[in-house]
Amino acid sequence: MRPKQWTKNFILFAGLLFSHNLADIHKLKLATMAFLLFCGLSGSVYIINDILDVEKDRNHPKKKFRPIASGMVSVKGALIFLCGLLFTTLYISYRLNVQFFYVGVLYFLLITFYSFILKHLVIIDVMAIALGFVLRAIAGVVVIDALISPWLLLCTFLLALFLALNKRKAELEIKKNSRKILEEYSKELLSEMISIVTASTVMAYSLYSFTAYDHVYMMLTIPFVVYGIFRYEYIVHKKNLGETPETVLLKDKPLIVNIILWIISCIAVLYR
Repeated sequence: MRPKQWTKNFILFAGLLFSHNLADIHKLKLATMAFLLFCGLSGSVYIINDILDVEKDRNHPKKKFRPIASGMVSVKGALIFLCGLLFTTLYISYRLNVQFFYVGVLYFLLITFYSFILKHLVIIDVMAIALGFVLRAIAGVVVIDALISPWLLLCTFLLALFLALNKRKAELEIKKNSRKILEEYSKELLSEMISIVTASTVMAYSLYSFTAYDHVYMMLTIPFVVYGIFRYEYIVHKKNLGETPETVLLKDKPLIVNIILWIISCIAVLYR
């Protein structure tokens, strides 16, 4: 299930924040339910990944301690739990909101397809991961019946791509690694890609803040975005934590404080 990975699903609340519905208790409950359901969906995908990569994970310095790779949970037991979890999650999703259900199914199919094929295709692998974040953001919007902002989707895609490329770079630097796709990358190539995506992310968010004609003060939130990206780059290069972005988001205090300040500043501007 990998609970630490559930931090990625907080992107579902972005639609609630930027659609001015944060104070709507009903929609807050819907977004929270959507978050929990996507934790179930993503958990199902992680179980599939662990089953498929069980032999490779046993040779990985960190992944060998996962329940299936370590032998704590049998493959048969994992399959039974997977079927029950997936059925329950999809059933509740359908009862909650049909459009949300469709997005959830599309997300599950994308990530499952990624597990079998896309993760073996250079460049497409990281773009598929980024698209998964975009689907999360869309799910958070449709469940509260709000309008989908193209800026939200673009910024989400670029930021997710930034994280995925840094993860690949960190994996490449590990001496013992089980990913064959890493043979298609080099440190120089990934560094160039990260530079391009970093600049694109800041530019996209800045353009959004400049063009938010009814909330021009959104440009005051740009420094938090820039600091957050630079702080993450610092952590990746100085503390070698790029392979586990969920650990960074949960443990790095300056980054956590920065994210909280960014959220507070967004609320102050959007709900003033």
